[in-house]
Amino acid sequence: MPSSTLPDEGDSLETCVLKFSDLDLKESNLTNPSNSLKAELDGNIKKKYSFAKKKAFAIFVKTKQVSSPSHEFKEKWWRCCQQVFADQTSIHRHVATQHAEEVHHQTASILKQLAAALSASQSLTSADRQNPPKNYLTPSQEVSAWLPDISRFSPDELSCQGNEEGEVLLYYCYCDLEDPHWICAWQTALCQQLHLTGKIRIATEGINGTVGGSKVATRLYVEVMLSCPLFKDYLCEDDFKSSKGGAQCFPELRVGVFEEIVPMGISPSKVSYKNPGIHLSPGEFHKEIEKLLSQTNQEQGDTIILDCRNFYESKIGRFQGCLAPDIRKFSYFPSYVDKNLDIFRQKRVLMYCTGGIRCERGSAYLRAKGVCKEVFQLKGGIHKYLEEFPDGFYKGKLFVFDERFALAYNSCVVSECSYCGAPWDQYKLCSTLQCRQLVLTCSACQGQGFTACCVTCQDKGGKLASGPTQDSFKEECECTARRPRIPQEQHA
Repeated sequence: MPSSTLPDEGDSLETCVLKFSDLDLKESNLTNPSNSLKAELDGNIKKKYSFAKKKAFAIFVKTKQVSSPSHEFKEKWWRCCQQVFADQTSIHRHVATQHAEEVHHQTASILKQLAAALSASQSLTSADRQNPPKNYLTPSQEVSAWLPDISRFSPDELSCQGNEEGEVLLYYCYCDLEDPHWICAWQTALCQQLHLTGKIRIATEGINGTVGGSKVATRLYVEVMLSCPLFKDYLCEDDFKSSKGGAQCFPELRVGVFEEIVPMGISPSKVSYKNPGIHLSPGEFHKEIEKLLSQTNQEQGDTIILDCRNFYESKIGRFQGCLAPDIRKFSYFPSYVDKNLDIFRQKRVLMYCTGGIRCERGSAYLRAKGVCKEVFQLKGGIHKYLEEFPDGFYKGKLFVFDERFALAYNSCVVSECSYCGAPWDQYKLCSTLQCRQLVLTCSACQGQGFTACCVTCQDKGGKLASGPTQDSFKEECECTARRPRIPQEQHA
């Protein structure tokens, strides 16, 4: 596919590679580039370690830059960890103390790309450089070759300027990928070219993404993905779920390489996406729930509807009659299954999640336990079900992981204000900046000053406002203290 953004011929190979290194990686098992990775690189690359680290730090800081709260001033501002920084010194200190791992990981990624590109470059002879073989492409050229031609579109069409509404895409594709770092560089370049924001996780087991932008940009993105040889045999247009939104739904673009494309906390080599449950279309899933809900005594039946999402997702919307685990992260799901295994013994399990991705490996884990009669999963997740059955058996809103928080397909409100108990399903972040909890507090209670997730945070917020300290980053509140990490369900 031709590109309108090929690097200039005078650009060095190093420059070309670093153009596509704007990554924001967050991974727990990081390789510290200051020891093992740095030692493996040859002397020439070692000299560039300091430069790569500075570039990684600068990239991370740049991703946190936001518009000034007051349009009267043009100074730079930064937002990170629910805090606003008005000067470079404070944001630099914050990143250095709170995000060292992310910067280390990004440094490692830059160095790996640079090392691979230089190695490939050195393998060419002078003659090869003048007339490279048709089937040979350096990593930077390969990336450019798979960027679309955008010359027929104006910048306004791509960046969603004007009155036209944009959209958000949600998709995933499980397939074996040999070089996730190359795909990471390509996806970064592609999204930057199309002015897309969002989050994309890449691993040897596939890709998982949610991106927002103009409709022109998102349609181009889908076309590129469907035509890419790596994905065209696995992805189809129906695999992309769309909703109203745009680039403003995400604060930035994050593209990274991880071990898993959805963090279940178990290596894909131990629990593979290749052994999932039986996929049911939205129509088939609807009929199964209809049959279950028509039974007089559902508790004595042999079928369980299992919500694979986190508690704050199922709190504002869920299928009728479901079992919704009170867990905070999907990485707790395997432990939840282990602790409550008897509930699933000799049962038919109907699993569902937002878009289907968590069910792929969640169902594989449950099947591996060998206790269920059958394990099914909703193909396309709640997203696809609500497209067909907006007034079906799913009641309430659909939680989404972006700044919209939720999508409404029906008028049902299944949650309540955490202070007065009035029907309410509009999440806000806890007003205590160091807390990351979502809170349901109605307009009336907000007017009375109840804007935190709990009384502890409400009190803490007042104290921190008078003088925040460095240790205040740790989240400690009633919400986390009173919730068991892995709940034990009651069963007959």
